[in-house]
Amino acid sequence: MQFDLNNMTFPKLLKAQSAAFGTKKTALRKKGLGIWQNCNWQQYLDNVRTLALGLHSLGFGSGHKLAIIGNNRPESVFAEIAAQAAGGIAVSLYHDSTPQEIATALIQFDVTVAIVEDQEQVDKLLDQREQLPNLHRIIHIQKRGMRKYCDERLVTFETVQGFGMTLGDQQPELFDTLIAAGTGDDIAIICLTSGTTGQPKGAMLSFRNLLSMSLALNEADPKNVQDEFVSLLPLAWFGEQLMSVAAPLVVGYTVNFPEKQETTMADLREIGPHIMLSPPKVWESIAASVSVRMMDSTPFKKFMFNTFMPVGERYADCLLSGTSPSVSLKIGRFFADILLFRALRDRLGLSHVRSALTGGSSLGTSVFRFFHAIGVNLKQLYGQTEIAGVTCMHRNGCVKGTSVGVPLSGTEIKIDENGEVLSKSDGLFKGYFGDEVATRQIITADGWLKSGDAGFLDSDGHLTITDRICDALTLSDGSRFSAQHIENNLRFSPYVAEAVVFGGGSAPLVALIGISSRVVGKWAGDNKLSYMTFAELTSLPEVIELISGEVSKVNVGLPDIARISRFAVIYKELDADEGELTRTGKVRREAVAVIYNKIIDALHAETDVVSIDTTIDFPDGKSGHIRTTVTTRKI
Repeated sequence: MQFDLNNMTFPKLLKAQSAAFGTKKTALRKKGLGIWQNCNWQQYLDNVRTLALGLHSLGFGSGHKLAIIGNNRPESVFAEIAAQAAGGIAVSLYHDSTPQEIATALIQFDVTVAIVEDQEQVDKLLDQREQLPNLHRIIHIQKRGMRKYCDERLVTFETVQGFGMTLGDQQPELFDTLIAAGTGDDIAIICLTSGTTGQPKGAMLSFRNLLSMSLALNEADPKNVQDEFVSLLPLAWFGEQLMSVAAPLVVGYTVNFPEKQETTMADLREIGPHIMLSPPKVWESIAASVSVRMMDSTPFKKFMFNTFMPVGERYADCLLSGTSPSVSLKIGRFFADILLFRALRDRLGLSHVRSALTGGSSLGTSVFRFFHAIGVNLKQLYGQTEIAGVTCMHRNGCVKGTSVGVPLSGTEIKIDENGEVLSKSDGLFKGYFGDEVATRQIITADGWLKSGDAGFLDSDGHLTITDRICDALTLSDGSRFSAQHIENNLRFSPYVAEAVVFGGGSAPLVALIGISSRVVGKWAGDNKLSYMTFAELTSLPEVIELISGEVSKVNVGLPDIARISRFAVIYKELDADEGELTRTGKVRREAVAVIYNKIIDALHAETDVVSIDTTIDFPDGKSGHIRTTVTTRKI
């Protein structure tokens, strides 16, 4: 298919793909009540048409904003493209956002219509109704629990589509007229930035931005119409927008939506996708799950894993360093694949994966090595929401474990005098919605996008990111070292869910460790250790000793002056609702430093025990009181 980026939009692409595939090919697939339900390309277009006309009949039009709140499902995609077809702009929000976070976003982006999944999301909006006088319509997809609601703004998804059917019968040419008016430079979506260093901003991205990036990504990592993709992450994350909306419209592959979060891994295995894109948190979780399963395995399976995993790791080391494996290693890897890795990939739902991609933040080299060891072609992406997601990526057969690959076609990368990575391409956004000052701050006078990341280009053109400029550590000898490198290696341990490193200069490096409740809880049970709460689990001497061993393992691979001198296991899991994580799972370092300042001060002062007496807020709006002691341990 030929693309005129000046004229092409998502609704026009959907119309073209529907003409090409019609009812012959599945476009979207959703699992409900244990059964996969198919939506072909003609049904995809029909749903978008009736919803777009229904929105038009409600007065939604050019420049209006439509928020989409809920778990990923076909209706979420219908809503986005229908809003665009009607001349409006889509804004996807995270389904687990608090009512206040949602209200802030709706006010910030001047949203007039919201399409939400269920009663839970409706309640969030109604709880904030006094703050949202400009929200004229709340369209809910599921009817369960909504029978007694009588707010005049509420209307069902089916009802709006019914309005569209009626209008379509009255004006058969209206839908084609509406989508014909769109151009490539129209704003398609307002996409939230991660908000690692502050409140998320709304990046305005045009159809040209999205489609030029999708075409460049497909050139670097080809996809085809037979491919299957499983939508694992919220559509509010830009990577999911690229892979679940833009790329399928360009290529024609099938997007699958799991039934619910708890069944994701089982659904993934049923589909057996050819393409995967997930942030490091997901890949780290999958790697950790293997370690957990090995704890419960039979002696024979443990023997097989311990025998063949080192073979795979040596083979991966050759691939990632660009050296050729020896003949004996190739033979060993062949038998390891037959006897172990093939079954392991199938168990993880990765047996058919041709292209496994990770992006959004740094992935530890240990995790990267693990997946290449078991035969998963994991490749790193690098980019920013502000440049439509991707600027660099690994190519097949040219994966360097320490780099994020080479620039995509049409993308320029340079390093400025401060060591900051700058980029430029057709994906460069239109600016932050309602924030011209922040827009001017992130784009240089000559049109380069600032990343906030420190990095360098090697002789092969590969870009390596060392750390966020603001997070890089200055060691006692004046050298700079990546905090992310240490944290990523710590998180490779199945017992460690989070790690945040502080210190530098004259102060030694210390770490806050967040344990995995599932893995450490199981370990404690296997070792007959009793506890009642998560806080009690973190304070067990045996658990502290266990984590001490994990930190010591990481220290062995670090320079002497970059080693962790002391650590503490924190008494709760880091939580986005507490402001400690972004909605994409990135640590908000500044917030963590404030919330746990008492423990950090104790680590630097080499105080052995810290008394904690605090209140925490839970996602359901309730609060709880924690009174415990935290032990700091010297390594």
